[in-house]
Amino acid sequence: MSKKILGIGNAIVDVFVKVDDNFLLKNNLTKGSMKLIEKDEFDSLKSTIKIEKIEAGGSVANTMAGIAYLEGFPSFIGKINSDEFGKIYKKSLEKIKVNFSYVEKNEDLSTGASIIFITPDSERTMCTYLGISSQLSMADINEDHVKGYEIIFLEGYLWDKGTSEEMFKHVIKLAKKNNIKVAMSLSDIFCVTRHREDFFKLLTNDLNILIGNENEVNELMQKNNLLDSINKLKKFDKIIIITRSESGSVAILNNEVTNCESVKVEKVLDLTGAGDLFAAGFFKEYLNNSDIKKCLKTGSKLAAQVIQKIGARL
Repeated sequence: MSKKILGIGNAIVDVFVKVDDNFLLKNNLTKGSMKLIEKDEFDSLKSTIKIEKIEAGGSVANTMAGIAYLEGFPSFIGKINSDEFGKIYKKSLEKIKVNFSYVEKNEDLSTGASIIFITPDSERTMCTYLGISSQLSMADINEDHVKGYEIIFLEGYLWDKGTSEEMFKHVIKLAKKNNIKVAMSLSDIFCVTRHREDFFKLLTNDLNILIGNENEVNELMQKNNLLDSINKLKKFDKIIIITRSESGSVAILNNEVTNCESVKVEKVLDLTGAGDLFAAGFFKEYLNNSDIKKCLKTGSKLAAQVIQKIGARL
């Protein structure tokens, strides 16, 4: 029986839309970028588009969906409102057998959403309205929510001074008390630049597992190349997973470095979710007590599968 994992992250509804390059120009959108927007801009964009599909997104939620796809036992906590998008969000996760442990309430802010504009060259340009998702607080998570899990997986995207930092520390305290491993993704190089000292402290004092890509890890360790970062990271008694796109992946565990090749892909359709699905494959094997090489291999396999389709679902 596979052990259970709880993901905590931004609950964002992904709204997929096909557009041409002209649409991006007309709306002053930089192709391939992710832009945070306010509610009014979100609503005005939403009124001009034809929606292709809607599903529950957010980095850690995508990872939990991948674990469900592999027939694991994932749960997710993320903050939604009891509005239309909130209902869609919850249904979308429950449909694929991800247990959604957050109780939605009527909130002032609406459920977070990201409009994903897909151009004919399969590039994605995103406009994200975080809404209520970034307000996940200590009060939303109690000890009963975390009991019985082997791992709690948090996303770097959620970390911010104030409410989010308190929530993070509260979850870590509950995890330690209940002997649960704490894992975190670095999420994004801008997150790492902004919160480098905090993330370094988390790694040193609180985390059991850290996942990031090569650039994020080098930024965290303040090194210019991966070899220097790895040598420094070996001194930590942690599991550190580094993804390197087509160059494969690396795991550091007990001073040992394990390399794994990437899975070759004929045609890349959409890179969204590659890191999230890599994490899903890794955690599913890890929860099954597989050796570290197999954890990396399954991660690579899932990442290769997801980049051959549109969206972050398999």
